[in-house]
Amino acid sequence: MAIQDYRLETRVELIEALGEVRRWEKEQKRVKLRDRITRLPFKLLDKITPEVIRDKTGRVLDELGRYIQYGGNYLVAGRKVGALMEKLSRERGGSGTGPYPLRVMDEAAERIGRSGSNTATVQGATTGFGGLFTLAADIPAVLGLSLKAIQEIGLCYGYDPTEEAERVFTVRVLQFAFADVVGKKAVLDVLARETGPGGEWLGAASRSSVSDIQGWREVIAAYRDSFATKKVMQAVPVVGVVLGAYNNRETLKSVGEAAAVLYRKRRILARLKENGAPLQLAGGGK
Repeated sequence: MAIQDYRLETRVELIEALGEVRRWEKEQKRVKLRDRITRLPFKLLDKITPEVIRDKTGRVLDELGRYIQYGGNYLVAGRKVGALMEKLSRERGGSGTGPYPLRVMDEAAERIGRSGSNTATVQGATTGFGGLFTLAADIPAVLGLSLKAIQEIGLCYGYDPTEEAERVFTVRVLQFAFADVVGKKAVLDVLARETGPGGEWLGAASRSSVSDIQGWREVIAAYRDSFATKKVMQAVPVVGVVLGAYNNRETLKSVGEAAAVLYRKRRILARLKENGAPLQLAGGGK
């Protein structure tokens, strides 16, 4: 049933939405008991990581560097995203053209995130079936699915991933999604510094792709750690089907959530600026 009250958000609604984002960011900075426990075996697991896995994760760094500077083939559904936005707009009483209300952007992002998670589930089950022999193929596959999901969610909120600076933001989102709680706090701090009061991305692509390469190395370290349990258990054929499906699904869920919230924040800040909101409301607070 179409929603007839099709309008952009008021300034008050935007400030409330920004408050929701900031509460989410604050929650991400808290060390949960689960995080403490699950990170305990990482050092031991890293020692028994097969060399083929180490090699694959090492190559991911090179792939990210190429992606930042030249782009890639991960975004293949740009027109599909546009069609989805138009469809959701019409279903809610809109004309099918932008600017779209946040609720339309949010629903489109949620659908894309769910689709990516479902695809990753099948991917994980497939590679898990062969144990160690197919596990190595899962690493670049999940990276590709993650980058694709982030870019498409960025499109939902009006950000073009073909721009070099936006590709750096894409990898920042990836870095956040794969980081532990300490790393998440650090990435959020960087994003706060490199995002303007109107949501514009200020991170210089050239600097981030060269001088800040250590940041991408941290992404890879976290990326490898995120496979810690899978390294051991998914190496067992058949048993790896269940674990591969579950781990990939949870990974893409985390990526989709991070992308949706971080891009949503930028769009909220942009609209607050357009509405003439005081900068301390739009950009203040951590």
